[in-house]
Amino acid sequence: MKISGDISTLDTLENPPLIPMEDFFRNPQQTSFQLSPDGEKLAFLAPWKNRLNIHIREIETDNSTRITAATERDIAGYLWANNTRIVFLQDTAGDENFRLFAVDIDGKNHTRLTPFNDVRVQIVDDLEDIEDEILIGMNKRDKQIFDVYRLHVNSGEMSMIAENPGNISGWHTDNEGKLRVATTTDGVNTGILYRNTEEEKFHEVLTTTFRETLNPLFFTFNDDAIYAASNLGRDKQAIVKYDLENNIELDIIYEHPEVDVSHLLRSKEREVITGVTYFTDYRNYEFFDEERAQLQTSLEEQLPGYEVSLSSSSKNERRLLVRTHSDRSRGAYYFHDRDTNELTKLVDVSPWLKEDEMAPMYPVEYSARDGLTIPGYLTLPKGQSPENLPVVINPHGGPWVRDHWGFNPEVQFLANRGYAVLQMNYRSSTGYGRDYWERGFKEWGKAMQDDITDGVHALIEENIADPDAVAIYGGSYGGYATLAGLTFTPDLYACGVDYVGVSNLFTFMESIPPYWEQYRQMLYEMVGHPEQDKDLLASASPVMHVDKIKAPLLIAQGANDPRVNKDESDQMVEALRDRGIEVPYMVKENEGHGFHNEENRFDFYRAMEQFLARHLNGRAGNGDISALLT
Repeated sequence: MKISGDISTLDTLENPPLIPMEDFFRNPQQTSFQLSPDGEKLAFLAPWKNRLNIHIREIETDNSTRITAATERDIAGYLWANNTRIVFLQDTAGDENFRLFAVDIDGKNHTRLTPFNDVRVQIVDDLEDIEDEILIGMNKRDKQIFDVYRLHVNSGEMSMIAENPGNISGWHTDNEGKLRVATTTDGVNTGILYRNTEEEKFHEVLTTTFRETLNPLFFTFNDDAIYAASNLGRDKQAIVKYDLENNIELDIIYEHPEVDVSHLLRSKEREVITGVTYFTDYRNYEFFDEERAQLQTSLEEQLPGYEVSLSSSSKNERRLLVRTHSDRSRGAYYFHDRDTNELTKLVDVSPWLKEDEMAPMYPVEYSARDGLTIPGYLTLPKGQSPENLPVVINPHGGPWVRDHWGFNPEVQFLANRGYAVLQMNYRSSTGYGRDYWERGFKEWGKAMQDDITDGVHALIEENIADPDAVAIYGGSYGGYATLAGLTFTPDLYACGVDYVGVSNLFTFMESIPPYWEQYRQMLYEMVGHPEQDKDLLASASPVMHVDKIKAPLLIAQGANDPRVNKDESDQMVEALRDRGIEVPYMVKENEGHGFHNEENRFDFYRAMEQFLARHLNGRAGNGDISALLT
């Protein structure tokens, strides 16, 4: 295993105190800051009655006013509709059927803009140049697809401006907020529809398989072409300029030989493309604009040792919100006035966590059994020699995403308890090109799982891991990988923790939410078809092989999970208990795909802490968890 960094000095570092579990998983002090369009006010989320609510703060003072009163669920997300009104999203008990609300910045005129049951809302465009309107997508007419509505943020009046014919998966507007591009799918083929004006009908420009992408980012400043992330004719996604009218790639803006590039930076005020950001082991920038490059250099000089990014700006781009990150800190928010060149700290996100007590995260890579290089991250507990350690293997969810370097509360919590933590971007993780992604197709429980297994063996060969004290923990696909690890490599792990994970690939396919229906055929190609690949799916479904499980298992599940139905966990628990194996099982009736309410997070991680301590001999705080489990 190749480790980027010197780990030889770790055992000379002071052993950190046992930090209360709640400190890792409590709601942040303040987070998700956004500047008002005029740059005069800040909005942010902060706890009230253990729920994240929206607050408003004047730039010139420290005084803030809470304008929402959510008590059942955190505010899921919000944006400034204009300088005096905020719109925000909330679901019910984790069902992910998000409703849209609006409230004035003095807390008055609270309005439920989409008062519909079992309907999911998406933001299509905030229409920043039209103060009282936004564009939203809703599956109100048909649960499987989203139509576009123009919505008045004060009155709640809305009108449909685009009816989905059944195959449109995304909508895109030009710089004036006109709906001019749509992306389509039939599950295995994707397309781009285009029109010059909203008065015209859409016409098809391009059709490809889902393996090839032309993902529109935004229009050029004169609205005659688009910028897009594309892997057409290449393995790695690149940023391109594309003429949809004539169906031709005009220019390659930026490409990288090792990783996908999909984030393009711009100044709307100056009408300049300023650069790109992309991720190798770390976040990287490439700037094309000297003004933006100088700004980044200045901020990094004032905030050394951190990743620095811009998270929000006023419409004229003279007032900015700056965000810092690192592997050992949740970071902070700063306000930057470009006219005075002042940089003012607003808040540390989690000031109760001391950076010098957190563990460093090292980029690593190792070879899979077929020779493929697997990148990942290794976090080693402070104050211990990096030898013969208890280890928690932590495969990410998705699976079609990737892990990044940065602060991860789960990882830091586990490291504080004395465990090394390995996160790997197994094949089919995104960001490394089409070939790397496709290598994981129909490999759930097979080559994708081998990549995880080979990471364990690499740690053992390096004498970092105690071979008798390795656990596996993950959520969603990571939960599936946990079950697969205990099932298909039963002698490798001392225990496992499955968090909202898939256990049966047949029932998982049957229970996908209606708005995923467009992607069913794609899932069949990526995971397997329940009829044509029946033997493959049966061989990769852990619940069908529970007789092989030897290691203790903890399972946690949200009762209202729309993605991984509760039945996935119920099946596994029932199958194990039928064999006389007692598996601790935590179900939260007011949660969905993961536990979002603070008290439920505390219950889950307290149970995990005690479970791992019992089976890996790690550190743990006090606490009786028997009442939390069924």
